[in-house]
Amino acid sequence: MKTIAIILIVLGVIGLLMSFMMFGDIGIAAAIGSITALLSGFGFLSINKKLR
Repeated sequence: MKTIAIILIVLGVIGLLMSFMMFGDIGIAAAIGSITALLSGFGFLSINKKLR
């Protein structure tokens, strides 16, 4: 679960940085998707700590 969380966080950060380079609605949609990946990555990390 830790590897999935790290991958989600990395993809979320990369997606958020790339969303700043996009124009209009596509940039907003990319930012929402990357924020979702970040939140789920941090959620996986917190669940991994609680399960141990």
